[in-house]
Amino acid sequence: MAFLHGTRRPKGIRGTRSRGIGLHVSLILGVLLSAFPFYWAVIMSTHTSSEIFSYPPKLLPGSHFLENLRSLFDNIDFFGSMFNSVLVAGSVTFLVLLFDSLAAFVFAKFRFPGKNVLFALLMVIFMVPAQLAAIPQFVIMAKLGWIGSMTALIVPAAANAFGIFWMRQYMKSAIHDELLDASRIDGANFLRQYWHVALPVVRPGLAFLGIFTFMGQWNDYAWPLIALTNPDNVTLQVALSQLNGTHGTTDYGMVMTGALLALVPLLIVFAVGAKQIIGDLGKGAIR
Repeated sequence: MAFLHGTRRPKGIRGTRSRGIGLHVSLILGVLLSAFPFYWAVIMSTHTSSEIFSYPPKLLPGSHFLENLRSLFDNIDFFGSMFNSVLVAGSVTFLVLLFDSLAAFVFAKFRFPGKNVLFALLMVIFMVPAQLAAIPQFVIMAKLGWIGSMTALIVPAAANAFGIFWMRQYMKSAIHDELLDASRIDGANFLRQYWHVALPVVRPGLAFLGIFTFMGQWNDYAWPLIALTNPDNVTLQVALSQLNGTHGTTDYGMVMTGALLALVPLLIVFAVGAKQIIGDLGKGAIR
C-alpha cells in the first residue's frame, strides 16, 4: 500500500500533457487573433463614423446598424451588384472546374506528342503577372464587342494555369493507373474515365480549387472596373468602392456594413467546400 501511495506519474507523461496544454492555448490565441478583424468589422458596422474614431475605441456593438444599412441601400444597388458578382463568380468557378480538370487529367495520365513543351508553356503563363495581360485582354474584348457585359469577365477567366497545375499534381498521386487500366478493359472511353473514375477520386482537390476560384473572382476589383463601362452594371466590389467619399467625408459605418454583408456568400461557399473536402478525405481514409 505504501508503494501504491508513493507512485507518481512519469516525467514523460507530465511533459507530454504540458506540451499538449501549451499547444491548445497557442491554438486558441491564434483563433482569437484571427477572428478579431471580423469582430471589429461587426462592431464598426453598428456605429457612426464619429463613434468609430472615438477614444477609447468602442468594443461593444452600437445601435446604428439599421441606419447604416438604409444608407447603404440608398447609395448603391447592393442586391443588383451582388447578383452580378454571384453570376460572374459562379459561372467562372464552374467553367474553371470543368476545363482545368479536363486539361489536368490529360496532362497527368496520358501521353501525347509535345506534352512536355505544352506543360512548360503553361508554367511560363503561370509565372506571368495577370496585370500584364490587362491591355491586350481589353483590346480583344473590345474587338469582340463584349466590353460592358458580363461575358468580358467570364470568358477570359474560364480556365487558368494555376488550376491546371494544381489538378495535375493532385491527379498524378490520387488516380492510380490500375483504375484507368481496369476501366479501359471494361470499354470506357476518355469521357467515361474522366467522369466515373477521375472525378469521384479528386473531389477534395476540386473543392479547394472551387473555393479558391470563387473567392478570387468575388474579390476581383481591377478588371471589372475596366471592363464594365456601365456604372449601373457593376460587380459588388466596384459598387462598394463607390461608397468612398471625397475630402474625408466617407461614412465608414456604412462602408463596413457593406463589406460585412459582402462576406456572407464567401462564408457560405467556404463552409460548403470545406465540408466536401473533410467528408471526402474521411471516406478515403475509411476505404
